[in-house]
Amino acid sequence: MVDSSYKLLAVYYDRLLGSVRAPMSRVRQEVLGEILKRTSAACDLACGTGTAAVELARRGIRMYAVDASPLMCRLARRKVREAGVRVRVLHADMRSFRLPEPVDLVTCEFDAVNHLPRKADLDRVARAVARALVPGGWFFFDVNNQQAFEKVWTGTWRHEMPGVVLVMQGGYDRRRQRGWSNAEWFIRKGKSWQRTLERVEEVAWTATEIRKSLRGAGFSTIRAWDQAPFVREWKLAPGYRTVYLARKAGGQKPDK
Repeated sequence: MVDSSYKLLAVYYDRLLGSVRAPMSRVRQEVLGEILKRTSAACDLACGTGTAAVELARRGIRMYAVDASPLMCRLARRKVREAGVRVRVLHADMRSFRLPEPVDLVTCEFDAVNHLPRKADLDRVARAVARALVPGGWFFFDVNNQQAFEKVWTGTWRHEMPGVVLVMQGGYDRRRQRGWSNAEWFIRKGKSWQRTLERVEEVAWTATEIRKSLRGAGFSTIRAWDQAPFVREWKLAPGYRTVYLARKAGGQKPDK
């Protein structure tokens, strides 16, 4: 039976993504630049174990962190306590989350937006983010593109940690416009190994679909960058991933 709740992926999330954290932080810094200096309150949406929220809180930003996984929220709260920073972690769906106050910035990293169950859900996320932002607030996120699903997700990957072996094998369903990857875990339990299978699925959108959802939710300024030049150490081909920055209408004129 396939477990789609990402339980083991949550537990080993930081160890799996440890090597890509620094490049992603650099992308955030390079794209947001002066925006971060003027941000007093922000939210990291689909926060995972809370790493980005902690990084931003250390800059003096009043932070909220939102995730739909109860386990991810527990791990994020633990990380916040250990870091000694102030972050309010909220268990909520990214399609309907609400914050106690409007914020200047919402971030959503590591292709979290691709994890939505249906293509129509992108409109709901865009509206929820717009509701969470002050007029003129910013939405920063990244996505996997169809090219990544067709060229990368169709392969097989193996990752070993002490007492743990992870094998990921996936593909791309062109008709459904959805990438999938079966994560096969082997966890050492004494002298034996326990096998568990989890499944990861992501939706692929075109740039046109993303811009339509953002504009429909009230974002007036939308910029996009290919992610490859920001993370040269990944040896990422152009067109695989895109970084977006959208500004909610109602603020001052966009910065040059």
